[in-house]
Amino acid sequence: MEEDNQCTKPHAILVPLPLQGHVIPFTNLAMKLASNGFTITFVNTQYIHHQITKSQPNNKTKQDDIFAAARKSGLDIRYKTVSDGFPLAFNRFQNLDQFLEGHLHVYPAHVDELVGDLVQSDPSITCFIADTFHTWPETIANKYNLVNISFWTEPALVLSIYYHLDLLRQNGHFGSHDKCEDIIDYIPGVQAIEPKDLMSHLQATDLLSPMLRIIYKAFHEIKRADFILINTVQELESETLSALHEKQPTYAIGPVFPSKTTKSIVATNLMSEFDCTQWLNAKPHGSVLFISFGSYAQVTTKDIEEIAHGLLLSKVSFIWVLRPDTTSYEESNILPVGFDDEIKDSGMIVPWCSQVKVLSHPAVGGFLTHCGWNSILESMWCGVPMLCFPLWTDQITNRKLVVDDWGIGLNICDGVKPITRVEVAEKINHVMSGKLGHGLQKEIRNVRQTMEGALALNGSSQKNFFQFISDVKTKVQTRN
Repeated sequence: MEEDNQCTKPHAILVPLPLQGHVIPFTNLAMKLASNGFTITFVNTQYIHHQITKSQPNNKTKQDDIFAAARKSGLDIRYKTVSDGFPLAFNRFQNLDQFLEGHLHVYPAHVDELVGDLVQSDPSITCFIADTFHTWPETIANKYNLVNISFWTEPALVLSIYYHLDLLRQNGHFGSHDKCEDIIDYIPGVQAIEPKDLMSHLQATDLLSPMLRIIYKAFHEIKRADFILINTVQELESETLSALHEKQPTYAIGPVFPSKTTKSIVATNLMSEFDCTQWLNAKPHGSVLFISFGSYAQVTTKDIEEIAHGLLLSKVSFIWVLRPDTTSYEESNILPVGFDDEIKDSGMIVPWCSQVKVLSHPAVGGFLTHCGWNSILESMWCGVPMLCFPLWTDQITNRKLVVDDWGIGLNICDGVKPITRVEVAEKINHVMSGKLGHGLQKEIRNVRQTMEGALALNGSSQKNFFQFISDVKTKVQTRN
């Protein structure tokens, strides 16, 4: 009997894209699967592991296994690291094209070797869950007879647009020197969308860049996946999800993060966190604007200057996350001269902090965000309306969902003209104190209720998740 139970217990290898915004949802998925009977082997690159351990407060005693505490709590999660083909000291983002070429041509061989060794040493491994942006899941899953599961960490809308690149080409919206400016109304399950709302990669002119070659290959690969998991909510993107499901088994299981905003027992931050709680505790309810542009995207010095002056004009209290590399890898003094003296007790600038901890604090009433998908999910979950300042990639398209489709945020500018301090101040005050802000609050409460409902016992995300587990077990049995 014990042997039968062992045979029916799925064992999955999880491989996220080596970026913080992807590692976090993958970590949460690992915890969720392990809490529901899966054995998990989680694979980070050595570089990501190094950054995580370096950023921990107790990094003098380097932790080799970020899932050690999860295992002590009873979850069967093993941890492995793999080389991405570059030395730890190599600056992956300053030399992005070189890094992406390595991601295409070198990294897959390291993953292949690791998966081969793992499968040989542990025949119980049955599933391979890889980030959709990886270019090799089908090849590796087939080689080792594993169920191929693609995990998409962004909204279904973005996935569907990439999925239908062929349609965009046919209609002149991508891959053409004379790009068509007509409304895009032919993608299955996607309401009409303007070309300006496409992801920035699809608005690029260099069609043979390493980034686009990764996208071509990755979205060719996904069409051969056995299952697709998406970190979104069925009720928020129902038409898009239904159309995708007609092509392949697709499951909306989001939001994939702990429902409680307590600190995770698994470290995922690549930078040390500053605790803002004491400062927030002294502020009135809903009076603080939180500002963050994520863990990776960069902002121009001019935009930083306009936002800084806009904050002063608005007279709103704020916490602003400014990473050392927010504008570039060389610049350090990016704020206007005298800004620190002017904000005094009304503002706090930190290099990094726990975003969900700040957003869930009662003092926070608005979020000026780059529109990364994790940030949007966390803001919706915490009931905080957004000021949208998308910078690149999916953020451009995510903005459309937040502002145009769901009505839970405002644009910080029109996206055509540069942002100005006066416009920044006006929009901040709209969100933080005006009638418009009250309307956003009402809409975001409705979205929060939808998310809570999806994660309830009989909610759509829970049903989809357990249906996925059942379907995986059936698929494993047919493979054996």
